[in-house]
Amino acid sequence: MARRKKIYEGKAKTLYEGPEPGTIIQYFKDDATAFNAEKKATIEGKGVLNNMLSEYFMTGLNNIGVPTHFIKRINMREQLVRAVEIIPLEVIVRNYAAGSMAKRLGIEEGTQLPRPIVEYCLKDDKLGDPLVTEEHIAAFGWASQQDMDDILSLALRVNDFMAGVMFGVGIKLVDFKIEVGRVYDGDFQRLIVADEISPDSCRLWDIETGQKLDKDVFRRDLGSLTDAYTEVATRLGVMPKSNAPITRPTLIN
Repeated sequence: MARRKKIYEGKAKTLYEGPEPGTIIQYFKDDATAFNAEKKATIEGKGVLNNMLSEYFMTGLNNIGVPTHFIKRINMREQLVRAVEIIPLEVIVRNYAAGSMAKRLGIEEGTQLPRPIVEYCLKDDKLGDPLVTEEHIAAFGWASQQDMDDILSLALRVNDFMAGVMFGVGIKLVDFKIEVGRVYDGDFQRLIVADEISPDSCRLWDIETGQKLDKDVFRRDLGSLTDAYTEVATRLGVMPKSNAPITRPTLIN
């Protein structure tokens, strides 16, 4: 592989300069982190699974008219995506109480919410990605009111799509996180879904058993993270079904 110019390296992905102006190559790593990177591990095959699953979800969103930065998957660990100006917010959609919301509000984990609740966190690892309100966002100029209207619309459309897809394979979409980026066509700006959508950024529970099939497996030491992600991929048809025991995917050179 030819040497590429590294643009950015995060906890789960590395970004490289793309082959054409306005493109980026997104490389999925096997690193797993939790609790603001206080807990770390390298989990073989995780990057391969997240690459394939994010491709599946982003392609599905593109096909129903929800714009994303995804262009194509290049290989087992890399995607070609459109370069965007990331809005410094994590957009969280919650269908059931779990994680920090359950702790903050004293709600029993797994309680269905009366409607999807959208929350925002400032993207800043040093601050622990604090929860912020639309008042903060407007006051500090992180996004305009029109941006916020568009972000809310995007988030709820992603939720409708993801919840339906997951329900169809016996999985409950508890909550998920997306990032949104700005792209420009001349003087015209529009917002699109960016980063990734994978079990790293969702809470996914088996509808029948409540088994966790997301990064909480790593956070709470509930077993093999790769097995959990493989189960999601297999149910969605991203990986072929087999009667053989689940094996960990490896990088194909």
